Parts: sequence; structure tokens; C-alpha cells
Amino acid sequence: MEQERIIETTDANGTIVEHAYERDAGPANVTVNTAPTNSGGGFSAVMALLLLAAVAVGGYLVFTNNGSEARKDNAVADAADDVGNAAQKAGNAAEKAAEKIGN
Repeated sequence: MEQERIIETTDANGTIVEHAYERDAGPANVTVNTAPTNSGGGFSAVMALLLLAAVAVGGYLVFTNNGSEARKDNAVADAADDVGNAAQKAGNAAEKAAEKIGN
């Protein structure tokens, strides 16, 4: 019958940092590090860059839209001025025609 012995080594926090298996045929050591690692750092960096790009694009769209709204408002105001000027000219022409008829 084969005998097997498992030895676990823990750190100060009680986290298992090493498993050792010994058999009659000779020890077979397998090390498993379950201590916290700094994995996922690349994913966080990519997500941060994507978020920054989204904020930049959103800001650009907001400022572009505000610029087009201002241009539209200015165009409406210019058109209203043109209508007002045309009405003034029509009124002046009507007065001149009335004066000619009255004279």
C-alpha cells in the first residue's frame, strides 16, 4: 500500500503558501502560492484609458453641439433682423406713397 503525506506551509496571516506531497516512491513537491497577487492591473489600466477616451469624446460632442446651437440662434436672430429691416423699408415706402397721394 502506498503511503502519502501532505504538508501545508502557511504565512503569518494563515494563508496557505505551499503544498508538499510525499509518497513512498519519493517526494513530489507542488508549490501553490495562494497569497494575493497584483493581477488585473492591465485590465484596470485599459478600463481607465477607455473611460478617459469616453469622457473626451463626450466633452467634444457637448462643446460641438453648443457651438452649433449658438450658430443656429445667431442665424435666427439675423433672419429676424432682416425681416424687421424689410418691414421698416415697406413702412417707409408706404409712407412715401401716402405722401405722394396726399400731395
